[in-house]
Amino acid sequence: MRHVLKNERGIALAIAIVALVVVGALIAGALFAAMQEQRVSENVRRVMAAFGVAEEGVYDIIRDWDKNSAAYAALYPFPADSPATSSVVIDRKPSASKTGSYSGTLFKLNDQLYLVDVTAQDNMSFAGRIRGGGASQRLGLLVRVKPLTLGPPAALTSGGANVLGGNATINGNDQIPTGWTGCGPTDSAGAGVRTQINNTVTINGHPNALGSPPVLGSPAVLKDPTLADSSFSVFGDRTYAQLANQATITMPAQDFSTTIAPALSGGTCNTSVRTNWGSPSDPAGPCGQYFPIIHITGTSAAIGGQEGQGVLLVDGSLSVQGGFQFFGVVIIKGKLRTSGGGGTPAHFWGTMMVQDSVALSDTTNTITGNANILYSKCAILKALDKTGVGTMLRSRGWIQLY
Repeated sequence: MRHVLKNERGIALAIAIVALVVVGALIAGALFAAMQEQRVSENVRRVMAAFGVAEEGVYDIIRDWDKNSAAYAALYPFPADSPATSSVVIDRKPSASKTGSYSGTLFKLNDQLYLVDVTAQDNMSFAGRIRGGGASQRLGLLVRVKPLTLGPPAALTSGGANVLGGNATINGNDQIPTGWTGCGPTDSAGAGVRTQINNTVTINGHPNALGSPPVLGSPAVLKDPTLADSSFSVFGDRTYAQLANQATITMPAQDFSTTIAPALSGGTCNTSVRTNWGSPSDPAGPCGQYFPIIHITGTSAAIGGQEGQGVLLVDGSLSVQGGFQFFGVVIIKGKLRTSGGGGTPAHFWGTMMVQDSVALSDTTNTITGNANILYSKCAILKALDKTGVGTMLRSRGWIQLY
């Protein structure tokens, strides 16, 4: 039998080539998977960076609320047509972290509630260096206006003695200012005067010649043992100093005579005039929705003029003359004096807080003439809503928009 020898020359090369192909395919697959995972990770990183910038954007708006509160308060509830706009466009702004930028729109839903709609992109997406589009995130945040904590309702909260004369009246019954709308139902009666235990309310002569008691409320005079000096400087989580720093108008104490009055320019409210404190007698007019924070520095100021509204802060004492009217919240560190009254009987609508600081020589409030101090929840709320700072709702305050 003949033996045939099989020729196996070259088999090693074939096996090596097959092995190289298999190993190459495995390596290529691994590289492809690694590249895809790296791209996915990079996309996720950019998406998360954009999300972080969007979060930073909405909280930046809240942090800077006090700088823009007047502009936000002047908006009309959504939807509203120009020029009565209901939104403010937030121009594109780089984030403090330098990881991206954001822009958006703030909508006013009502006097207490706003919606912030922010869209953010990371730096590479905004620069256009990402093929096929970039990473962006859009967030919505509900913001409410945080009011001051002013204590129990009262027409006048006083840290010292009070003397009423002439036809002066202090009324703790909730009242809606004439011509104001959207106020809701009135509250039950508050105190006429809320004062400390040792303070007095003295009536000289025959105040209020119409026959009704000069101090009205439930009770007419509330002796509050919790009332302290801090009550005139700390209002929840905000202080008098913080309110003063937020002031729309800051002026030194002086005799304002008859200068306080609404100011118009081209038919619109001219808020650059420092003696323009709004127009409460014409709430639908150009200055009817302008509620500034007014801060008067110095020791002694006198106010005449026509009218004002908002939050009035007085570092020293205040003398009110003639028929001047103010609607909102008044906080006086010194004493209060009123005189005259002209043809307009009410001097103050809302609430007054007069500390009667012992740093001043005379700590007795003297309320005479036709001066009336009338409690008004509506005037208080409108003033605080227009001048307050924004804060995120405690729950369900934000949503991821697409």
